[in-house]
Amino acid sequence: VQLVESGGGLVQPGGSLRLSCAASGFTFRSYGMRWYRQAPGKERELAAGISSSGGITNYADSVKGRFTISRDNAKNTVFLQMNSLKPEDTAVYYCNVRRSNMDYWGKGTLVTVSS
Repeated sequence: VQLVESGGGLVQPGGSLRLSCAASGFTFRSYGMRWYRQAPGKERELAAGISSSGGITNYADSVKGRFTISRDNAKNTVFLQMNSLKPEDTAVYYCNVRRSNMDYWGKGTLVTVSS
């Protein structure tokens, strides 16, 4: 299993970013996917999740209405569109899949929201 995140960077408050996670090594279309984030000095937390078909999504209360998770099963990629970014969204964002009760993680991509 390999998960490779991209799309992070520095953005001003109120701005937008789109994260991507390219997956390989498993049957992507068969698994739900998640985006987690870890802010400096804090524990990793679930930001958003999406079912294998993309028909069901869920969000942390802190990002609901601002973030949108989606997936392209033809391209084995999951996305996180982040709008109206706030300084408290600053974190390393990780892609995650759970297979056979094991969690697999990418290396993460850093998002910094600052003026």
